[in-house]
Amino acid sequence: MDVRLLYFDGCTNWVMAEERLRSALAEVGHGDEPILRVRVETIEDAERLDFIGSPTILIDGTDPFASGTEQPALACRVFTTPDGRDGSPTVAQLVGVLS
Repeated sequence: MDVRLLYFDGCTNWVMAEERLRSALAEVGHGDEPILRVRVETIEDAERLDFIGSPTILIDGTDPFASGTEQPALACRVFTTPDGRDGSPTVAQLVGVLS
């Protein structure tokens, strides 16, 4: 499994996302799976990487939380969770896409 966490320094939501992602990986039996952090520095990087905000989580190259209508941006990303809007998917949501 290829797990990547794309982020940019202007938004710290990636820290919470990484913690939740590590918990979710452990729950599905992949606790030793490495998470590759990819820092996005320019809008050109964002366009090339299909980065639609920080954090962007890619599982085997796919963003399971993208709707397909987002545009590349150096911005903080907001996710819809069962508890409302948040800067990261919940552990349960991540477990769902990793299972």
